[in-house]
Amino acid sequence: MTLDVAVTTDQIRAIHRQVGDLLHTHRQQRARAGEPALSQADEQQYAHTLIATVLREQAADQVGRGLTPLDPDVEAEIAEAVHARMFGAGRLQWLLNDQTIENIDINGCDEVWVTRADSPHQERVASVASTDEELIELVQTLAAATGLNARPFDTANPELDLKLHDGSRLSAVMGVTTRPSVSIRRHRYTKVTLGDLIGKGTLTPENAAFLSAIIASRANVMIAGATAAGKTTLLRAMAGEIPSTERVITIENSLELALRDDDRHPNCVELEVRLPNSEGVGAIGMSRLVRRTLRQNPDRVIVGEVLGDEVIDMLNAMSQGNDGSISTIHARSARGVFDRIATYAIMASERLPHEATYQLIAGGLDYVVYIARDPHTGHRYLDSILEVNGFDGTVLSSMIFESRNKQSATWTGVVPGRLEALTAAGWTPPVSRWDS
Repeated sequence: MTLDVAVTTDQIRAIHRQVGDLLHTHRQQRARAGEPALSQADEQQYAHTLIATVLREQAADQVGRGLTPLDPDVEAEIAEAVHARMFGAGRLQWLLNDQTIENIDINGCDEVWVTRADSPHQERVASVASTDEELIELVQTLAAATGLNARPFDTANPELDLKLHDGSRLSAVMGVTTRPSVSIRRHRYTKVTLGDLIGKGTLTPENAAFLSAIIASRANVMIAGATAAGKTTLLRAMAGEIPSTERVITIENSLELALRDDDRHPNCVELEVRLPNSEGVGAIGMSRLVRRTLRQNPDRVIVGEVLGDEVIDMLNAMSQGNDGSISTIHARSARGVFDRIATYAIMASERLPHEATYQLIAGGLDYVVYIARDPHTGHRYLDSILEVNGFDGTVLSSMIFESRNKQSATWTGVVPGRLEALTAAGWTPPVSRWDS
């Protein structure tokens, strides 16, 4: 049974507010009594109980006033909508629950497009809100309940980036568009391994063996690719090769890597950029966080995505002995990464010229791993692995693995300059060669 949303939106909002107040009071009571906070699962279950109690009290009040209570099916749907509003993504939740969906693009409340995994085609689906105002309110609710810091989304703050509870990445804008625009990038594989990517055809066993050796040898890596190429997924898989005994610190504009895990990465600190408050103060940017990690005893530093002048601090950290660092960057090719980094560096307050940036790259970065996505089929594949070999007026590099015909890269026959370290990490050159 589908609810008439125009009738029930106010009810859902009112019940959400009432249950939220009860839940907040319960949290305070536990804290005053010295009791530990409920786990997320227990709190969600307790919220179910509170929702049922509030609905039951409303039904009794309606009967007492001689009114007909809600139909049980409608009441159950309202309860589900309230719970989704509190812990999920409201009417977006049904799309987030669909594991075949990879991207969700919303151009106003009633124009919703999805792209499914391994398919380049877009598909229009049902509305996620009754009005654009309700869509904005939904995004505001999500912004207040996710990440380390609540993030405003209003006329004074028309841009928003955050990670949803399921790991999806949301980007929203308003005011600068005729209607609010929301894009959600799904991360369906949060605990992906290199073996999983072999199974999906993204990597070959030879690719995976080399990437594993890169991590084991504590090389510094930049994972590059275009939008939606699969950079974050590959980063997660490579990070899975980091021994669980090492201390990992991640830095992100909005938390999405979710590497902290009792089995894989029990000693993991997740840092998130903090935006300024309403007075314009209190901001903590990525560059500052990268510098801060040097005092936090990291074994590995992972920067979710390099987007600006933090690249200088990242390269400085790499060149100062912070080996084994990983980051991602947007670029059109593996060698194009060097110019992309140089562009970011010259825009920074230091305004580093290209030559100085290239020296930093040569002194800190060891490998560029480039991942691509076939625009016609949606298939993701390892395009190339480039080794940084030094500096001579520009960055010297050699192609170790390279793709042909949009298939996963094969060994070019070039022997890596870091062969000794890779061999010690268990790598042996594969039998097949790119030019065979």
